[in-house]
Amino acid sequence: MPTYMDIHEIKGGIAAEEVAKAHASDVAVEGKYGVHYHKYWVNESAGKIFCLCEAPTAEAAMQVHREAHGQVAEKIIQVEPEVADLFLGGSEVNGEGAALLPGGAAEARDPGIRTVLFTDIVDSTSLTQKLGDEIAMEFLRVHDRIVRDALAATKGREVKHTGDGIMASFVSAAGAVRCAVQIQRELARREREERDHHIKVRIGGAAGEPVEKNNDIFGTTVQLAARLCSHAEPDQILVSTAVAELCIGKGLSFRPLGEVALKGFDRPVQVHAVECGQ
Repeated sequence: MPTYMDIHEIKGGIAAEEVAKAHASDVAVEGKYGVHYHKYWVNESAGKIFCLCEAPTAEAAMQVHREAHGQVAEKIIQVEPEVADLFLGGSEVNGEGAALLPGGAAEARDPGIRTVLFTDIVDSTSLTQKLGDEIAMEFLRVHDRIVRDALAATKGREVKHTGDGIMASFVSAAGAVRCAVQIQRELARREREERDHHIKVRIGGAAGEPVEKNNDIFGTTVQLAARLCSHAEPDQILVSTAVAELCIGKGLSFRPLGEVALKGFDRPVQVHAVECGQ
């Protein structure tokens, strides 16, 4: 049966208790429509709720909301359960069905915001042509090891390997930035100590919600992170304003680069470069 995720937007915010009651009402009538609501993510201050369910159709899922409490979602998209889990993690839920924040305080609800990070080996195709497949593959293995070590240290989740880079998801924006910094510092250390050819990597990051304008889970966030990665110079880390704002007070430094026109975005995007230090 297909899996769906929807978004509800409540102006002025919403209390967790109200969402819990609405979810209980969904569960009470879902069997009538062959639907099963698994869990939900709630951002109380922003008034946003994301519900994950299995349903025969999107309309059946919407009908449960309609009958249970009348709060019909603004948008619903079909998702692959495995992909949703890679981005959001196998979140534990409380007795009311609310997803809990991984690594957060007891009963801290997960708002569903994630930071997506892309790495990309610079000029990977020309490296293969210049140095041969064997050396190029060794470079890729070094990149993968460094990135995965950094992910493990900063609680990031690898979503997929892109061929010459890795896409990862983080609950913490600061964790994502620290991961990127660790990657670049380790590559810089390797460059100082190794005599062989050096690996140059660019990194891009963006933060957002699971259901956005795009019809894919975290679609707009993924697209922005990928574009920022492509726009970055070798050894550089570029992030969106949302990431920089989520990192306020976390001891991280950013340099505003102003607005940048990125492919696929109607308006220029404010971009920030992460100061890695040494």
